[in-house]
Amino acid sequence: MNDSTTGADQGQTLPGGAGEGTRAVRAGLPEPVKHEPTLPGPVFAAHFHLPGDPTGPYTYGRDENPTWTLLERAIGELEAPGQDDVETLAFASGMAAISSVLFSQLRAGDAVVLPDDGYQALSLVRAQLETYGIEVRTAPTGGDAQLGVLDGAKLLWIETPSNPGLDVCDVRRLAEAAHARGALVAVDNTLATPLGQRPLELGADFAVASGTKQLTGHGDVLLGYVTGSSGEAMAAVRRWRKIVGAVPGPMEAWLAHRSIATLQLRVDRQNATALALARALRDRSDVTGLRYPGLPDDPSHKIASRQMRRYGCVVSFTLPTRGRADGFLDALRLVDDATSFGGVRSTAERRGRWGGDAVPEGFIRFSVGAEDPEDLIADVLRALDESAG
Repeated sequence: MNDSTTGADQGQTLPGGAGEGTRAVRAGLPEPVKHEPTLPGPVFAAHFHLPGDPTGPYTYGRDENPTWTLLERAIGELEAPGQDDVETLAFASGMAAISSVLFSQLRAGDAVVLPDDGYQALSLVRAQLETYGIEVRTAPTGGDAQLGVLDGAKLLWIETPSNPGLDVCDVRRLAEAAHARGALVAVDNTLATPLGQRPLELGADFAVASGTKQLTGHGDVLLGYVTGSSGEAMAAVRRWRKIVGAVPGPMEAWLAHRSIATLQLRVDRQNATALALARALRDRSDVTGLRYPGLPDDPSHKIASRQMRRYGCVVSFTLPTRGRADGFLDALRLVDDATSFGGVRSTAERRGRWGGDAVPEGFIRFSVGAEDPEDLIADVLRALDESAG
């Protein structure tokens, strides 16, 4: 294998002022070689030819893979464009990425600050952290409330916008406060994507995300990643990935890289439709608790507009009862009743069915897809009317 297929070369250099669409389309591509594909296919290998001393980029499939290399380079170019001292590590899922940061940075006796309104699996993580003798403190995302429990913590975990409530906190303010107290900062960037916000530019040490969601956007890949400045902290994350084997398959990595090429197109379409849907829902008397950070009157809009370039594809709202919410979901024709978010096909769910989220029984998390806005909004309004009957 030559460097163009192994991914060991440094890849194409994008112009410094390249736009986000150009960057998404070309991120992570190797230098072109005549008669070879623009994006090399997945490399399926558990081991590699390795005569002599075990040096070089690829030795064993749990450590590195050429297909990961290209994907990691692509994500890094989106999360931290132009920063050569930043590295990205791909994982088998978003939870694998989250776990890698938490368990590689914390020890017995340390304290960590988590959001109490974040991704529901964090409660499972909390239980595991506590069994290892790690103190877990929690506070809401909104109002920068995590500042109040930060003293003495080793790590601050931020999720903004929060899932599913869509609250937003001031990442720069929290990061400065955490660093002044000697704490590291990780930001879950899943809902925003790198085209919505760049946590490292806002002062975070780690940008962590589930690539399962809008980054890849087709609902057919489980993936996660961690991006951070090269150094001891990221070396510990890399070591954790190797120890637990939380690595992505080459096919998943290749599918993810392929999908990133359309990220800007998908994000722009989905964000614009999400805002249009939120506006259409705003005046309905049967809809309460409407949240979308892109609405000028949303409680999070002021902070979000300072640190986000796009506001995401998720809209949340509450219908009067559980039965009304279930009836609404059943009446939808262009929207799948499914969990997760960020895909090109719109999805919605009554979030309370899972337990674990402090939301009303009629709370709906709606993920806007890439359908024609007029068709999607008409379907939602029709379903609301039918379920009211």
